[in-house]
Amino acid sequence: MSQRPLSAQGIHGVSRRRFLTGTGSVLGAAALAGTLTTPARAEVPGLDVRPVTDDSHVRVLVVGTGYGGSVAALRLARAGVDVHMIEMGMAWDTAGPDGRIFANTTTPDYRSFWLRTRTKQPLSQFLGFPLDKDVPRHTGILDAEDFAGITVYQGRGIGGGSLVNGGMAVTPLRERFPEILPTVDPAEMYATYYPRANAGLGVTSVDEAWWEGTDAYQYARVGRKHAQRSGFPFVFVPNVYDWDYMKKEAAGAVPKSALAGEVIYGNNHGKKSLRQTYLAQAAATGRVTVSALHRVTSVTPAAAGGYTVAIEQIDTTGAVLAAKTVRADRVFFAAGSVGTSKLLTRLKATGALPALNEHIGRGWGDNGNVMCGRANHMWDPTGKLQSAMPTAGIDNWNAGGAFAEVAPLPTGIETYASFYLSITRTPHRAAFTWNPATGRVDLGWDRSWKQASIDMAKSIFDKINAKEGTIYRTDLFGAYEIWGDHLTYHPLGGAVLDRATDNHGRLHGYRGLYVIDGSLIPGNTSVNPFVTITALAERNIERIIAEDF
Repeated sequence: MSQRPLSAQGIHGVSRRRFLTGTGSVLGAAALAGTLTTPARAEVPGLDVRPVTDDSHVRVLVVGTGYGGSVAALRLARAGVDVHMIEMGMAWDTAGPDGRIFANTTTPDYRSFWLRTRTKQPLSQFLGFPLDKDVPRHTGILDAEDFAGITVYQGRGIGGGSLVNGGMAVTPLRERFPEILPTVDPAEMYATYYPRANAGLGVTSVDEAWWEGTDAYQYARVGRKHAQRSGFPFVFVPNVYDWDYMKKEAAGAVPKSALAGEVIYGNNHGKKSLRQTYLAQAAATGRVTVSALHRVTSVTPAAAGGYTVAIEQIDTTGAVLAAKTVRADRVFFAAGSVGTSKLLTRLKATGALPALNEHIGRGWGDNGNVMCGRANHMWDPTGKLQSAMPTAGIDNWNAGGAFAEVAPLPTGIETYASFYLSITRTPHRAAFTWNPATGRVDLGWDRSWKQASIDMAKSIFDKINAKEGTIYRTDLFGAYEIWGDHLTYHPLGGAVLDRATDNHGRLHGYRGLYVIDGSLIPGNTSVNPFVTITALAERNIERIIAEDF
């Protein structure tokens, strides 16, 4: 029998049977093309999106609108504090000419990738799908940021990574938590903050009886059979998708969304991104405003108190429209692991915030991400129709240091292939450094470090291939690579908790500066990380409001 998932409330004493509730990974699979029969909804109609005014004063400025930033904005607003959020990406509240807000995965267009002329999706060459056509540069939804030895995928827009991930909402096993955040009390996290995060995110579990019979999860049932035949535990994983909506999709009663392969370039209907959860609640307070297509370039102490924040407003080609200055009493850095780490590294090195300590930029990791595909036999079809929202994984963490998400390949044709995104116990941590010659922040990642993650993932798939008489599929990633390994969907670290900050995210050296995103977590969570990022933000902001406001 398959094992049941961790409940949406994720409480003490989590057992192996109740394992998985995380950042839904950004699945790099090519997806089933689909045309909506009605326009996509405009999300969060109450959110006050407007450009910040030059030379204005705000009580709290939050840099970023992803998981940590959205938690901070909601809790501060409910405590009576006015908040202004800065988002580099677009608002994503207006449908395009096709009636959809977000583009489909198999037909990417100007909405699909951040300031590129063609996609850098990992599976862009799979089966010759036309994903490499040139388009005009545009502030699209998925950024593939290149560093030496690794590409980091990040969501761009109001809602951050929640716009582009697969929604896998995973609470790590409690016994693994000391490895993840050693200075945080597990008892308070599992009794209070994980349940609060799961409730706030709208985490639920798939109806297993429906899952067993739907064509959309035939690929996952094949993954289960192969895992169990090789002796690996197969575990269900909760998600933030609206399962009732998916059932209606399967019945043809509503426009298809997950069943049209919508995932890495946004989901038009069924997924509960931050726009439907934390940000919607923040909007309801009337105390939160957001500037889209704005980016913070500098933060310095202000003579009148607080901080002077330099901000650029950009257009959809990336061109700078205006330079603005805002004075903020307090600043929360929530631009994601890469965004926050790069900004703080530069501010320290260039003298804008010289008192930041030596841990800034350090402790960065890729959550051990590694991708692979397997070619199955003809008697193991994975199905033409595949839901883009993953529901399960293979757990070999204790024995081999890997958890493998059973991921979709929703191409609309039968591929006889199984696809996986693994999270591994990678030991490697990199540092961001300022390069004065180029005026850029570099990441000291060594490409060879991925071999450790590959070996851990192979602890699962070598055994399955040997048992099933199958092979690794070599045409998924282009250039006949077996492993899609030099990338990550789960960047973590760079401003590590209780090192670069105190134990609740206050930056050392400056009163009123905080970090509240994935950069606090040193490189690995053992599972998809967004529930842990959210829960940690809930913990930290509660203490900060009580003591600092």
